[in-house]
Amino acid sequence: MYLDSPNSSHHKNILERDHMLFFLLCRVHAASSVYSSSELIMNSGFTISLSFSFFFFKIFGTEAAPKYIIHDCPNTTLFSPHSTYQSNLHTLLSSLSSAATNSTDGFANATAGQNPPDQAYGLFLCRGDLDIATCSDCVASGKQEILQRCPNQRVSMIWYDKCMLWYSNQSIFSVMEESPSHVLNDANIDDPIQFTQVLLQTLYNIAARASAGGSGKKVAVAEANTTSLQKLYALAQCTPDLTASDCGTCLQFGIANLPQGKQGGRVLSPSCNVRYQLYPFYNTSALPAPAPPRPPLVTGPKGKSNKSTVIVVAVAVPVSIGVVVLFLACCSNRSKVTKTYDAIQGDQSSVNEITNAKSLQYDLATIHAATDNFSRQNKLGEGGFGEVFQGRLLNGQEIAVKRLSKSSGQGVGEFKNEVVLLSKLQHRNLVRLLGFCLDGQEKLLVYEFVPNKSLDYFLFEPDKRRKLDWSKRYNIISGIARGMLYLHEDSRLRIIHRDLKPSNILLDGDMNPKISDFGMARIFGVDQTQANTKKIVGTFGYLSPEYAMRGQISAKSDVYSFGVLILEIISGKKNSSFFQSDGGENLASYAWKHWRAGTPLEVLDPFIGDSYSIDEVLRCLHIGLLGVQNEPTYRPTMASIVLTFNGHSVELPQPRQPAFFLQRSMERQLKELKSNESTSSSMPWSINEMSVTEVHPR
Repeated sequence: MYLDSPNSSHHKNILERDHMLFFLLCRVHAASSVYSSSELIMNSGFTISLSFSFFFFKIFGTEAAPKYIIHDCPNTTLFSPHSTYQSNLHTLLSSLSSAATNSTDGFANATAGQNPPDQAYGLFLCRGDLDIATCSDCVASGKQEILQRCPNQRVSMIWYDKCMLWYSNQSIFSVMEESPSHVLNDANIDDPIQFTQVLLQTLYNIAARASAGGSGKKVAVAEANTTSLQKLYALAQCTPDLTASDCGTCLQFGIANLPQGKQGGRVLSPSCNVRYQLYPFYNTSALPAPAPPRPPLVTGPKGKSNKSTVIVVAVAVPVSIGVVVLFLACCSNRSKVTKTYDAIQGDQSSVNEITNAKSLQYDLATIHAATDNFSRQNKLGEGGFGEVFQGRLLNGQEIAVKRLSKSSGQGVGEFKNEVVLLSKLQHRNLVRLLGFCLDGQEKLLVYEFVPNKSLDYFLFEPDKRRKLDWSKRYNIISGIARGMLYLHEDSRLRIIHRDLKPSNILLDGDMNPKISDFGMARIFGVDQTQANTKKIVGTFGYLSPEYAMRGQISAKSDVYSFGVLILEIISGKKNSSFFQSDGGENLASYAWKHWRAGTPLEVLDPFIGDSYSIDEVLRCLHIGLLGVQNEPTYRPTMASIVLTFNGHSVELPQPRQPAFFLQRSMERQLKELKSNESTSSSMPWSINEMSVTEVHPR
């Protein structure tokens, strides 16, 4: 996509301005050579000087119009003309425009209206180096243009070169939003390897400084020499209402999605932005001088009060190392033969990788104190590999601790897998790993605490299902899709989850989904689309036919699991329950029958009630049935699914008859598969939906 460069229209305007000034000065000089001094002063001097003053202020006194970059209208819900929301929105935009004329930190938020859903919330953020007048002009332009580009939209965002404007019918204050994000890049760089090393070091430095900006501007800039003749300029900025932790997370997401090997790039999101160029694009004198580059002081998360900054740096170090290593590997090896990589390639190397990540390591005493020695009162649940406890660190931060069973040899590989994987992944719909502990027989994973437990806790309990209205379920489905797209295509690693199910979807305080449990995940090579294995892992009822029967792994395996998950969320029914109650019929066949009969709404969970969008229900059911197709080629990609949820006009094919799995047939074929695996000593999975993996390394 297009990004500003020294030859852009902005620079062209400057040249045209200088030419006009030069022409004007020449005319003044010519006039002075024709007339005598006295005549010039008496007759035309005043006119010329007045004209010169006019043009001088005309040229230099007016800033060029703000340069539009991109806009986003993610909400398909429209407001009616002359409605209350429209009136509130106009009031809101006027308030923001007025606030910009007095804003010393280039940021303000405002509300208009009293009663939801007609309340309007909005904010603007100007680039950290701008003066009040330039910021005010940019916001004023946004106030006019956003309504033209997003007419009748309840949620809209617009980005200019110097500011961003965002409004919504729901509160957006102190809320970290990474999506929608827009990536823009420039031409290729000549020496990408050396450049990338300097770039990552510089970006992580300013990300840490920007997130630690306190209550003032959360912005930082830096300059670095990439060669003796070339200098890099970088800027990172968050909305000041974010916490340091959220700002750091947002910037890490932006850095991870920046283009590699380019002369310039930027990532724009609602809550933060990151940009770098080979020319100065900000006013250095208007920002605090960047501190000289030096390695950050990291003491590890052992009870320090400044935990937020530590998390930012702790995540940054392994991510930057991983990105550089992957980049160098791709540049040096162009072989056409691709290879499948697990997160852990060998016991000793993985132990070293984990042990060396000191910035992520907690000591056992800290965990004991946080969980009250793993008291029963703090126990959140129990999975296939151990128990999960709630805890609170000395600085007040709530955590969730996954304690792997000491007697489970299976848990060792999965433990290593999650540490190595999650330390490299950052997305709002993935659970965030804060650290780990390896101490004797204790193997502990420390996660962010997600208060609303897992999806199955709400979905399959009658008294809890009522809390999941359709809007929450639709948000959960689309959030899971975004998280899976990140794993499959947008992260630095191509990752197949292999165990997507309701119990592995955690819900935060706002019921936003977070994908968890990466112990069975598999990393693919850069150009790889499929792999084969004899070690089947996962959960019965969510495995795709080609994976369960032939050991074929691909992104379409996860799409199948996602299809089953969608059908469960829509219906409120557990897939496995059909085998006992419906004579071998599964959830996919149940939904398919109603789809063909023209009664798709019969699949809808009656606990949802009447408040739902028919279009959204049919869209989700359509995607769910496409996801559970027998042939992987007939299943959509996560990219096309996310586009559909974002309101883009993606034409979906009509679903075919889905894969009908009968329990007895499945078990018979699994036993046949099992008998051919001389190295196996137990069933590949349990029938009671507990996730089980083979003891042998994958």
